[in-house]
Amino acid sequence: MRLNVPNRLTILRIIMIPFFMLFIIYPFFGKDNLYISRIIAGLLFILAAVTDFLDGYIARKKHLITDFGKFMDPLADKFLIFGGLFAVCVSEFIFPVDAIFSAETMRQIFFWASIIVIFRELAVTSMRLVVVKEAGTVVAASSLGKIKTNAQIVCVSMIILEPILFPFANGVLSLISMVVMLVYTVWSGMNYLATYWKHLDTNK
Repeated sequence: MRLNVPNRLTILRIIMIPFFMLFIIYPFFGKDNLYISRIIAGLLFILAAVTDFLDGYIARKKHLITDFGKFMDPLADKFLIFGGLFAVCVSEFIFPVDAIFSAETMRQIFFWASIIVIFRELAVTSMRLVVVKEAGTVVAASSLGKIKTNAQIVCVSMIILEPILFPFANGVLSLISMVVMLVYTVWSGMNYLATYWKHLDTNK
């Protein structure tokens, strides 16, 4: 099968996921050079996120939308977000010890925020499948959904790079980004549920 440019970008995004996860989880350059691991992890994650924008933009502009892309692109998006969330949760160095809260407290806050994000993503994906099957209605991505995705990307990026870009913030920006991510995750999920609940037959 010959892949077009958008599909190649989607595959590239999937390939990059385990690499940025490794640099988030493991301090390959030693604990005295954590900034190197942070920079590499941050750049890989942001680059992977940029391909998410590029593949959709090119596919629409060049009329290169394919069934492969329709299937793999949203799957790659979920892998990207879930990979970033999981890596941050298990990393032992990503939250600095001199943050506004202890590293362990920040990790716990992020863990429960991640659980809500994952639950929301799986719930909305399941709802999409049911609505398409039962009502023949495609659940289109809403503006809130797009903001939610951007908030998730910004949150993971901020947690990785804040100690380098904003060392004076002491984790405050990471904490704020978690709250924003959580608000838009719950808000967009409730919006999808309210909009498409009428298409779900609870008697079946």
